[in-house]
Amino acid sequence: MKQITVMEKYPVFSIEIAKEETRCQSIDEIIAYIKSQIEMHPIAVYIGVFDHYAHTSSLEVGEIAANIRGAKNLICCFGKVLPKPEVMAVRPRSIGIADMGDTFMINFMEAPNPDANAAMEKWVKAVADIQA
Repeated sequence: MKQITVMEKYPVFSIEIAKEETRCQSIDEIIAYIKSQIEMHPIAVYIGVFDHYAHTSSLEVGEIAANIRGAKNLICCFGKVLPKPEVMAVRPRSIGIADMGDTFMINFMEAPNPDANAAMEKWVKAVADIQA
């Protein structure tokens, strides 16, 4: 897993997993695994899935890179405190999963909560460890 800066301002954790490294062979299988981890977490809550590929491809002005075959966001929240309304601007969390053909690209933006980052990093790295 590496940390990169996207568009010169967004801190993003990203990992590329070859399909031969995991039994997960679809975005939906990865989402099911991560959702199960969210459901076992004492604080995190599963919110839903956004099919980014379907949305963008449905737009007359939508553009998708040729090497992206599918893309969905799994949305969850780790919010255990709400000290002020501005905190809502950095919630909920989104984990992006893109099917790149032979690999999956999985990424999420750094959260202000280190425990949330650690949990998401653990879940995403574990996708490569799910063997057939």
